[in-house]
Amino acid sequence: MGDRAGFILLHILICVYPRSSAVQNSIVLTMALLIKNGEIVTASGRYVADIFCENETITRIDRNIAPPKGAEVIDAKGKFIFPGFIDPHVHIYLPFMGTFSKDDYVTGSRAALVGGTTTLIEMCCPARKDDPLESFELWMSQAEGKSACDFSFHMGVTKFDDQTEKQLREIVKRGISSFKIFLAYKGAFGIEDTELYRALKLAKELGVIVTAHCENETLVNERCKELLAAGKTDPGQHHESRPPAVEAEGVHHLMTFAELTGAATYIVHLSCKEALDQAVAARQRGVRVAVETLIQYLTLDKTYAEKPKFEGAKYVMSPPLRDQRNQEVLWNGLRDGLVQTVATDHCPFDFKTQKPMGKNDFTKIPNGIPSLEERVNLLYTYGVKAGKIDLHTFVNVASTQVAKLFDLFPRKGTIQPGADADLVVFDPNYRGKISVKTQHMNVDYSAFEGWKIEGRPSVVTVRGQLAVRDGKFVGKHGHGKFLQRKPSHF
Repeated sequence: MGDRAGFILLHILICVYPRSSAVQNSIVLTMALLIKNGEIVTASGRYVADIFCENETITRIDRNIAPPKGAEVIDAKGKFIFPGFIDPHVHIYLPFMGTFSKDDYVTGSRAALVGGTTTLIEMCCPARKDDPLESFELWMSQAEGKSACDFSFHMGVTKFDDQTEKQLREIVKRGISSFKIFLAYKGAFGIEDTELYRALKLAKELGVIVTAHCENETLVNERCKELLAAGKTDPGQHHESRPPAVEAEGVHHLMTFAELTGAATYIVHLSCKEALDQAVAARQRGVRVAVETLIQYLTLDKTYAEKPKFEGAKYVMSPPLRDQRNQEVLWNGLRDGLVQTVATDHCPFDFKTQKPMGKNDFTKIPNGIPSLEERVNLLYTYGVKAGKIDLHTFVNVASTQVAKLFDLFPRKGTIQPGADADLVVFDPNYRGKISVKTQHMNVDYSAFEGWKIEGRPSVVTVRGQLAVRDGKFVGKHGHGKFLQRKPSHF
């Protein structure tokens, strides 16, 4: 069929079958995209070339590729081209502390994409009383048909018995290769030591990596009681209820169990030197452990949670923001490979209507500092531009290492033929400010209000489909796919 005849047929299909999703999907799949003249930057390479994408994947990388007829052409001259970024730790749908997080997959995926994140891995967090398989299906239903970016889940293990084990095996068969456990939130999400041991043994058997929230729940509970009894109720007391030693003990506890079971582990939202020291010590003696930190810990410190007139509630999360001295430790950890990934633990609760649940009791403040939309820009501005990490580390910790740890590489996390066409054309010359007035996250404040950014994603694609142009969302809700992952060992 000649090119002209092909385009005539395409026009007929659009006119005759405007409401046929099958036809529309087939049209999307046959669309071609060519990004020219950009500087491709991966975790290990940097060069100028064109990228040609067809049928959702990258099919050719070369210099001076001639634009095929009908292809969408984007000139990326003077810009970087990064692989789509992956946030390995988000909460989009979350019942928590008597309320619900504010985003859904319409607002959350839109915010992610504008910020350059093309894949989300959400924490599926059933309560102890909930049925695991039903919970997994509930979380899936929140994303399917709504998300504009690709997605997967870490399956929360908040109890462990024979029925739970059977259901976890089924969930793994359905494409989940990571669990999530809590060593905090006793009575809600937290598991007992016997359950922890058995969950890790199952993970070792199945080749599943276990992500873990590490804080000693007994110490947290006792310190909260003491602080409240002393009349210390303001948001700044949240840090005092779980100081660095509490997090370090949680990491040490997990590492002991991981060493004895041989399970692969991943410490989520590590915030301080004391906790990192425990993880590095365990790694040196052979424990398989990867470490995640958050963009909030790299850029904010505990003084934000101590702001007067309850403003500090905007900055309450667990583990809490730490002394500023920890920021250098974490930046160096990223640079030196001691810390593998940067996530957000995105968990949006409104300041005006939800955070005040803890107005007179800091233990009742819904935890979370929303930052899904800002992670990439902040990491570039205050990491790369500030000379704390280089461009390759930037890509590695925000995309490539996530893909490798969670069974998505090389489909995600790199730019090479055969990989999904998830691409971020990044304009390093852009200058702007962060504001709640312009953000896409469905929450009534920005933790980074007025912060300057240098550079932003100007074009973002998800499997070859344009999702962002000139910093504005132009994507399609429902385009995002559930990413089935196979267990493996790192």
